[in-house]
Amino acid sequence: MRHEPNFRRSRRTRPAPVTFWPAPKRRRRSPVAAIGAVAVAIGLAVGVLSVPDIMNGDDAMLPSSIAATGRFTLCHSGGGTNCVVDGDTFWIAGEKVRIADIDTPETHPPRCPAEAELGDRATRRLQALLNAGPIELAAADRPTDRYGRRLAIVTRDGVSLGDTLIDEGLARPWEGRRRPWC
Repeated sequence: MRHEPNFRRSRRTRPAPVTFWPAPKRRRRSPVAAIGAVAVAIGLAVGVLSVPDIMNGDDAMLPSSIAATGRFTLCHSGGGTNCVVDGDTFWIAGEKVRIADIDTPETHPPRCPAEAELGDRATRRLQALLNAGPIELAAADRPTDRYGRRLAIVTRDGVSLGDTLIDEGLARPWEGRRRPWC
């Protein structure tokens, strides 16, 4: 019987398993990729360990006195090196700083023409003050504001640049919140 041409032995076969997606293809991992991943992990670990604890006021790694080597330009929004955003905010060495002890009129967007004009004058005066020589950044009551800007009292030779802007009528003392200028 087995040698007859039409003879078939019945075989029990298992049904194919049900899958909902194709099986992933196995590929060999490159040793270069593994070395790169280890190097990235070590770099991240070193970076995290060397970052100052800003939330707890540890700004020992942040310079408290910065001598500006370049000219301050106007930047109005984007980041950069040594540029003035508005009358109380500027970038220095890639860090955005807000002068903590003053409030100046908004320039983008201003709420009325008078605020626009005074805000523009405050911005240009801050630019002139920053270009007049080296400045010192003293710690404020907290390290950063809600926008992530570093808060600092900016001084030159012991005189607050914020007080100068207030004396000239271009700013008012910070009272814990903004008030309208219109």
